[in-house]
Amino acid sequence: MFAFIKKIFFIKFWLFRIIISVILFFTGFIAVNGQTASIRGFVYDEETGEAVLFSNVYLKGTTIGAISDVNGFYNLTKINPGQYTLMISYIGYDTLSVPVTLKPNEIFTKKLFLSRSDIKLEEAVVTAERQEMLTSVKASIIKITPKQMTKLPTIGSEPDLAQYLQVLPGVIFTGDQGGQLYIRGGSPIQNKVLLDGMIVYNPFHSIGLFSVFDADIIKNADIYTGGFSAEYGGRISSIMDISTRDGNKKRIAGKLSTSVFGSKLLIEGPIKKYKEENEGSSSFIFSGKTSYLEESSKIFYNYIDTAGLPFNFTDIYGKLSFNSRNGSKANFFAYNFNDNVNYHALSKLNWNSYGVGFNVVLVPAGSSVLIKANAAYSSYNITLDDLSNKPRYSEINGFNIGLNFIYFIGKNEVNYGIETLGYETDFEFHNIIGRKIVQQEFTTEFAAYAKVKLTYGKLLLEPSFRYHYYASLANASLEPRLGVKYNLRDRFRLKFAGGFYSQNLIAANSDRDVVNLFYGFLSGSDDLPEEFDGKEIKHYLQKSAHLITGFEYDITSRMYLNIEGYLKANTQLTNINRNKLYDDVISNFDKPDNLKKDFIVETGNAYGIDFLVKYDYKRTYLWLVYSLGFIDRYDGEKTYVPHYDRRHNVNLVGSYTFGENLNWEFGTRWNLGSGFPFTPTAGYYENILFSEGLSSNYESVNGQLGIIYGDLNSKRLSYYHRFDINLKRSFNIGDNTSLQMTFSITNVYNRNNIFYIDRISNERVDQLPIMPSFGLSFSF
Repeated sequence: MFAFIKKIFFIKFWLFRIIISVILFFTGFIAVNGQTASIRGFVYDEETGEAVLFSNVYLKGTTIGAISDVNGFYNLTKINPGQYTLMISYIGYDTLSVPVTLKPNEIFTKKLFLSRSDIKLEEAVVTAERQEMLTSVKASIIKITPKQMTKLPTIGSEPDLAQYLQVLPGVIFTGDQGGQLYIRGGSPIQNKVLLDGMIVYNPFHSIGLFSVFDADIIKNADIYTGGFSAEYGGRISSIMDISTRDGNKKRIAGKLSTSVFGSKLLIEGPIKKYKEENEGSSSFIFSGKTSYLEESSKIFYNYIDTAGLPFNFTDIYGKLSFNSRNGSKANFFAYNFNDNVNYHALSKLNWNSYGVGFNVVLVPAGSSVLIKANAAYSSYNITLDDLSNKPRYSEINGFNIGLNFIYFIGKNEVNYGIETLGYETDFEFHNIIGRKIVQQEFTTEFAAYAKVKLTYGKLLLEPSFRYHYYASLANASLEPRLGVKYNLRDRFRLKFAGGFYSQNLIAANSDRDVVNLFYGFLSGSDDLPEEFDGKEIKHYLQKSAHLITGFEYDITSRMYLNIEGYLKANTQLTNINRNKLYDDVISNFDKPDNLKKDFIVETGNAYGIDFLVKYDYKRTYLWLVYSLGFIDRYDGEKTYVPHYDRRHNVNLVGSYTFGENLNWEFGTRWNLGSGFPFTPTAGYYENILFSEGLSSNYESVNGQLGIIYGDLNSKRLSYYHRFDINLKRSFNIGDNTSLQMTFSITNVYNRNNIFYIDRISNERVDQLPIMPSFGLSFSF
């Protein structure tokens, strides 16, 4: 292991030198554009005024083009003066052509408005997706749009991000109840979730079937499963970057939906209605959804539990958007999410999360730079009262601020920025033998980063570098990263991504929990053992090195194959010490660190290979995923596997649209996963507490039932598999009014998937059985 770590740092040193040299070299060309001109602006939907993402913008008869970003922004640079035809195309819209005349050194700003197409689904439509694959590295990233989420069978009447994430390559979902997502070996604490640039600490509800996000307000979600570039940091496994859309700028619109699981209301509209291209506009959007499953399940699902399913939640989100004449914009937003569980085996759990923030996009006149800024405050607290009468509590709240600059130089880009964040953690926890662990701490972090996107013929390079300083630990992390793609042929593309990553936050839960609903946060501690595996510990951070390689192949113009292998070498991890026996005080100086420290150090690896086949043409959509993964941990004494180490995972998704007016849609999903590890029960004993000290009479006192645990995660549960279907029928009532009915069945063949075995009663508890549901949604 030590030799491997030395190799990692040797590679890091040379990668650092190469990336810094490239960034400095190309940054020198930012202002050198000669006598060329630029065209920039935003692409909007003519009907709603909302930005059109990922549209193809190009100059007819040339090789100059770009893909609009998540704000609809496009920028074509290094164009020779003259007359051109600007072309814009995107699926579902009529192609737009605009004549332009460019002068030397001119920066021509143009808003573009696309009209919805009358072309029906049966006819072929060309998208910008394949063009983006040729011009971006796209290693270990999946882009999710609202349209994609509707392809998956829904639970109730509404699609949900949590359900779609479960079918992505490398993503492991641990169950229907209390399920969490683990991304390519990374635990939830190692996955950063951003909502419009604001940190969301817990994006999933306890039932595991629903996220806190309303799918109808999501504009785009970028899921980085590893190897992400330097604009993201503070986590060592993955990033979920979610952007919400603006409200309708032309009219009041909305959606009301209800099902046996819950209800939702969405309302949006203009504050200042968009009228002309040279005027600004403003809009609002509000979404609220709630679950009444605890009550409705007593009627519809009393065969599962006559007391009802104990899950309740409420999610509220609101946003105000202000757009200027040239496309610059400012957004102000806020959310409040809460979750409550009254579970017979866990007593009571509840958490609450809220946040407020803003972000801006600035397009300065006379400059080719795009400026982005954001600031937010968010908070999360969770409490678990279980049968041990030793409550667990965790709270984290803090701010994050970011400033980003992007320069466009032909097909190349220079992207750099800074960010800072501060947060306070408050934590109380008892380990398996009753030792209390507490923490109250405030910490700040500062980061600066730079990234260059280079195109040289068939070769794409994205070197980047991040400097991240953790104030509470007085540790800095230098993190070079690199993305590469080589377009061997138009249909066959090789890709690579790698880099170094660090984080401070620690998970506030125990690996021994049979049902792990408690999801809290701890700030990284400097009170670590002095040595690990006989070697001195030189820093207090958790660190990882990523290596990802693979290829993309267009089997046909409509069928796509992606294969990626990955390695995440976790060179230092921090975990709660589940074996703590003694308080860390002077009188226990002779006790070993691994028996008295609150935290221990571990290392480990996550590695595997993911296969994805996607087919999307006319009425048919297919998504086939197989993931093979391995995860291990070494705590200085023994090697073990964490409880989410799933060897095999298969997801098959399909949807078919039919009917005279294409108003019927049938969807299916089948998931197969090998069994998770668990720690067996080796025996029982009478646990006498000696509450009166040495005077306690152990012969007459009735002790509590104590559990003797077997080897950590040495056994595995049986395979999990589940088949879901749904059927949708849409009715067009008016020009802007529609009704949709959804009938779905979860776990069609009623598979008894094991949830856990109660250690005391030896009773088997299963995941959710067959659950039919019906929902209605009304859009206006």
